[in-house]
Amino acid sequence: MRDTVLPMAVGLSFLLAGCASLPEPKHANPELPATWPDATAETPVAEDWWQAYGDPVLNALIEEALAHNRDIRQAAARVEEARAALGLAESARKPRVEAAAGAGRSKMSERGSMPMPEGTPVINDSWTLDLRAAYEVDLWGRYRAASEAARAELLASAYAREVVRASLVAAIARGHFRLAALATERELVTTTLENRRAALAMQRLRLEGGIASELETYQAEAELAGIEIDLAALDQASRRQETALAILIGREPRAMIEQRIAPGTRLDALPVPPAVPAGLPADLLLRRPDLRQAEQTLLTRQARIREARAALYPNLSLTANLGSESQSLGDLLSKPAMIWGLSAGLAQTIFNGGRTEAAIQAASARQEQALADYEKAIRVAFGEVLDALIDHRQARETGAAEARRAEALRQATALAELRHQHGASGYLEVLDAQRNLFQAERNRIHARHAQLAASVDLFKALGGGWNASAVSGH
Repeated sequence: MRDTVLPMAVGLSFLLAGCASLPEPKHANPELPATWPDATAETPVAEDWWQAYGDPVLNALIEEALAHNRDIRQAAARVEEARAALGLAESARKPRVEAAAGAGRSKMSERGSMPMPEGTPVINDSWTLDLRAAYEVDLWGRYRAASEAARAELLASAYAREVVRASLVAAIARGHFRLAALATERELVTTTLENRRAALAMQRLRLEGGIASELETYQAEAELAGIEIDLAALDQASRRQETALAILIGREPRAMIEQRIAPGTRLDALPVPPAVPAGLPADLLLRRPDLRQAEQTLLTRQARIREARAALYPNLSLTANLGSESQSLGDLLSKPAMIWGLSAGLAQTIFNGGRTEAAIQAASARQEQALADYEKAIRVAFGEVLDALIDHRQARETGAAEARRAEALRQATALAELRHQHGASGYLEVLDAQRNLFQAERNRIHARHAQLAASVDLFKALGGGWNASAVSGH
């Protein structure tokens, strides 16, 4: 009877495993176009895409942020936590060895129910030294699946760190270009303010001479006050932008006050934002860190299913011990005091109220969630790239149109001033032309900033820059 218990238990375990519903791993197969639409053939850029702008101040700000930003440090700590979790999972697949030593003294009763032979010592000493080893054979891949899950979680956390890094770099680039745009706009406003002051002084002289009206003078004063308001608003916006950048970089509160952030290269001197090269494969999108993070999360859930499924099968454990035991410390290491033992055990859960099946179902549901998240992430990422391509192209077209309008209004203002000098028109016509030119110049600066911001969004949406091998050798 005893010889049939173990085979029956093993057979029953396989029967129970066969009756259980075992989910299979699922994979996402996104259907992407061959290449990106609206791509133009231009010079490819480096993978550190922010260096394509050739702005040393921007490069220094990003380098400082990568070293001191708290979000980056937090994400790096999560990677180390996941690395430690992988070490714990790997350790379960290896034997466990323990060393133990003990010493004790005990006294036996001299008036017990069993008479003691004469000469039997009442007080006994005991000394033990033992080396124990235990190992669970991973017959069904339970611990291997746990290691694979932990490894995928480590990669997911590493990609999560890259997501934080990409978002940080993009935010700094946008903030830096915003600060450069404000500085350029301030130069325009300062120059305009000086011209308005000179024009108002001239109008007052003309009013005193009786060749100008009070209406024209009041209009000139109002224009001057409006420019002064614009200058104050720009100074406020610039300081707020500096503060935002200092927080992103990770500067200390004292440094945020004492160390001003320079605007860097003039906005007009920055290179034209590069476009996506012709023939760039659309599946290059899959290298985005957020998509890789979602993919590794899906792989983690698949491995957890295999780990939970292995609980349906029996566990085989091996144990061994080697040591010595003696009543005398001097005899502890002698050969007669040596003890040893070997054992093997097979354990199988017959009934646990459906806990194992519920764990498998929960793992399967988490896999479905991870798969849905991955497929959604792909669609969202693809939509972001399409939007970024549209914004990028539109920003370039708008920038060119604003430059043409500013040039036309510049010529119109020159003609209005010439007409006024020859008495062919009043000063209000000059003010109107100058007002239109001033607004057009500001719009041109805004359009230039929009071009740069759109290029940053495009780089971020594509997961970084690209190189020639990505176009020809992918």
